[in-house]
Amino acid sequence: MLQSDRVVVITRPRAQAAALAQAVDGSGRAAVILPLLEISPVADAAPLRAALAELDRFALVAFVSPNAIDAAFAYVDAWPPSVPLAIVGDGSRAALARHGVRGDAFTIFSPADTAHSDSEHLLQSLDLAAFAGKRVLIVRGDGGRELLADALRAAGARVEAVAAYRRATPVLTPELAARLRALLAQPNDWIITSSEALRGLAGLVRSLDADGAGDGAGALMPRFLQQRLIVPHARIAETARALGLEHVLLTGSGDARLLAALQSQ
Repeated sequence: MLQSDRVVVITRPRAQAAALAQAVDGSGRAAVILPLLEISPVADAAPLRAALAELDRFALVAFVSPNAIDAAFAYVDAWPPSVPLAIVGDGSRAALARHGVRGDAFTIFSPADTAHSDSEHLLQSLDLAAFAGKRVLIVRGDGGRELLADALRAAGARVEAVAAYRRATPVLTPELAARLRALLAQPNDWIITSSEALRGLAGLVRSLDADGAGDGAGALMPRFLQQRLIVPHARIAETARALGLEHVLLTGSGDARLLAALQSQ
């Protein structure tokens, strides 16, 4: 099968998928947006609003994702330049810029190596000892990773973590079932930017196989395992291999690397 025959399936949340889909289309490939995580507001935003109301009392505010930034800035009129921010990658930097936080007026910590957009590499860019005894706010999704919070607490920081949004695997509607069956009918390239989304996709495929309508019970999982995945983080690659996927290309973080990987295949 020629590369041009393979659809590029972009599985990011819908609000973050359009720019990458446009770039894929511009490269001569056909992009399909299939969000595998649905982002919604937290049921109770009072803790988030309360934390953001006293921003000037924090020595650092860390955002774990562009979703966290967009959710938080719904309650922020203007970011105080005296309060440093920490982010994990270029997507979050772009999200801050959309909200007017850019340039030399603000202190923004991020991983020094742009190929690795994660909490581990963000921690390497921080002088953790400087936050001992000081308040640090982490804005994240409901039920997010504890690595960043644990490292800061171990350094003596007074960490407060607040949920800004919820993530969920989409419900397997008849429309989604039909789209998945069509996409799994041939090998395609899937851009997967979240381990949670990948596990959710595997669960959806298992549900389709259990139903068996139109394919026969168990028919889709072998096709799923033959799909080619393009992933930006080693954790996602490990998740893929644990699920039995064999064709996994690890690119490093950033849309430019994802696009370069697509063009190299």
